[in-house]
Amino acid sequence: MGAGMMAVHGISTAFDLAGWSGQHLGRVEQALGQWVGRDAPAGLGEAMRYAVLDGGKRLRPLLVLAAYEAVQSGAGEAAPCAGMDQAALRAGMDQAALRAACAVELIHAYSLVHDDMPCMDNDVLRRGKPTVHVQFGEAQALLAGDALQAFAFELLTPDDERIAPAVQATLCRQLARAAGSAGMAGGQAIDLASVGLALTQDQLRQMHRLKTGALLQASVMMGAACGVSGAAAHKALADYGAALGLAFQVVDDILDVVADSATLGKTAGKDAASDKPTYVSLLGLAPAQAHAQELLAQAQAALAASGLADTHALAALADMVVNRSY
Repeated sequence: MGAGMMAVHGISTAFDLAGWSGQHLGRVEQALGQWVGRDAPAGLGEAMRYAVLDGGKRLRPLLVLAAYEAVQSGAGEAAPCAGMDQAALRAGMDQAALRAACAVELIHAYSLVHDDMPCMDNDVLRRGKPTVHVQFGEAQALLAGDALQAFAFELLTPDDERIAPAVQATLCRQLARAAGSAGMAGGQAIDLASVGLALTQDQLRQMHRLKTGALLQASVMMGAACGVSGAAAHKALADYGAALGLAFQVVDDILDVVADSATLGKTAGKDAASDKPTYVSLLGLAPAQAHAQELLAQAQAALAASGLADTHALAALADMVVNRSY
C-alpha cells in the first residue's frame, strides 16, 4: 500500500501526502528561515542555519502538525479564556503547533551536529553536504548545536497570551524529556557503550526507543498537546508514536545496508564498519524488513483505536517511514 493510500477503519482511502506535506512544509521552512540564527554573533548564526535549513525530511515537524490536525478534527470548542474569543484561541493553538514543529526540528538538527563530530560518530556527510564541523570547525559546530538546543525552548515560550502558560510548560517538558537522559541523549550513551557488543533484541529495542523513538513519539504528543484530546485518543497516539519511532530505526538500519551514500545523503555502511549492533546484524535483513512491516501494522492499529475522525496524515506518514528508500 503506497504512501497515498491507507486503510482507515477498514476503508481504503486516498490521501495526497505530497500535497499535504508541501503545504505544511512551506510554513515550517518559512518560520525556520525567519527565526533561526538571525541575530547570532561571530558567524554562529551561519553555522546554525547551515545545520537546519535546506535539507532533511522534516518528518518530526510533519508529525507534530499531523497529530495537531488529528486532535482538532475530534475536538469541540476550546474552553474559553477571559477576554479571548474562539478565533483568537484557535490562532494561538495554530501558532503553538507551528512553534512546536520548529522546536522539535531544532532539537533533531542539534543532535545531528553533535553526533557527527569526531568525539562521537566522526562523520563527514549529512543531508548530502559536509557536516557542520567539517564546514565550520569543531568549536563552532559545538556552539551551533548548543545554541539550537537552547533556541528550541525559547520558541516554545513566546510572549503570546493566546498560548496558555500550561501548554507552553507541557511542550517544554515533553521536548526536554525526549531529548535528555530519558530519551535521545540516554540512547546515544547506550549506543556508544554498545560498540562491539552482542545485544539482545530487548536491549537493542530499548536503545533505539530512547535514541530515535523518544523524539519521534514526542513529536506526535506535542502536536496533540496543542489541541484537545481525551485519554483514549492520547494513549492511542502515544502507542502510534512508539511503534513509528522504532520502525524508523529498523528501516534506518536496513537502509544502511542496502542503500548508497548518494541516496541516503549520509555515509552508508557506517554501522557495520563501526561494529555497531543493528536490527540487521541481530535479525538478518529479511526478518528486519518483516519487523518493520509489523511495526507499521501496530502504528496503523493504534490510529484505528484512537477514535479520532481524521488520522489520514498520520497513517500516510507511517507508511512513508517504513516504505521509504532514503
